[in-house]
Amino acid sequence: MATQLNDVSAPSFPVTQELKTHNHLIGDKAALDAAWEQDGYWFFRDVLDKGAVARLRQSWIDELEKQKVIEPVGDAPTDKSVLYNGGSLETYPFRMEPIAAKRPWPAFVAEKPINDFFTRLFQDDPFWVPIVEYRATPPQQDKNKPRIDAIHQDGPFSPGLPFRICWIPLAEIDAEIGGLMLAEGMASGRESYHPKTENGSNGPIPLEAIPADRWRRTTYQAGDVLLMNLWTPHTGLTNQSDRFRLSMDHRVMAKGDDCPLVGMIEEITESHVSVRDSSGQHRLSIDPQTYVRNTVGQKLNGDEITAFYKAGSEVIIAFDGDRASVVRPPH
Repeated sequence: MATQLNDVSAPSFPVTQELKTHNHLIGDKAALDAAWEQDGYWFFRDVLDKGAVARLRQSWIDELEKQKVIEPVGDAPTDKSVLYNGGSLETYPFRMEPIAAKRPWPAFVAEKPINDFFTRLFQDDPFWVPIVEYRATPPQQDKNKPRIDAIHQDGPFSPGLPFRICWIPLAEIDAEIGGLMLAEGMASGRESYHPKTENGSNGPIPLEAIPADRWRRTTYQAGDVLLMNLWTPHTGLTNQSDRFRLSMDHRVMAKGDDCPLVGMIEEITESHVSVRDSSGQHRLSIDPQTYVRNTVGQKLNGDEITAFYKAGSEVIIAFDGDRASVVRPPH
């Protein structure tokens, strides 16, 4: 069934088709791998323990109550999301920094049914890359703005870091609430659709670069999980409902994959970085092709690197031998 998502600036905005579900492939690694290459994603319906999801979601509810933008929830269920009460959004933390500071994700992924699901899926222990976004998106105040946030791929922003994007809806997200929309079948060529800016960063992907018949989404529910290929073009859709959109973006790999170095910076210059993790100190070279990036994905060059990164900062580094291919912050 297709869902029309009208973009006020583009009347021909594509009709989206339903995401495929891949539940039936769990346990068949070859079939999962083939679907990953062909479709560019895995979508699993009703596989995450709802109690664990509810405990994770409580951090969002607590913060929304603290911000006074919803009425106190009490014992009311929140898996169908929560209504916006019209409170001021002037100081609203749109990137949910207060939740990020509490770091609820480690407790969530450590819950046995959550860990068991990902272990069964990968046929290996999961490795959670600490790149997490916490989202509690309020209704869009300007109803005349386009519905697309920004079409992008994660691959060009994190070269050499082969994680899987793990998007977890925490409550119902229908077409009006928006949520994630992806372009199916466009990841196998590992092609970047981003135009390059003058400083080597990746510009936003124009809508016309994606064939209109590739767009997919669904009505997401608590308990669902969507994993995306790094090279799958995707975008968020603005929230045109009267409720908050609740979700968490994470990054996950199997422990047997080429996992990145995650540690604290001891020293960084334009040409090298020294990082300490639980196994000791590591020194890696940085060259002009290394994608040293900031929190919004812009490539840093020269003294921009030392202006942004400082000793004591947590960092994630993909590497090839003793060369860093990407240096990025966790959030």
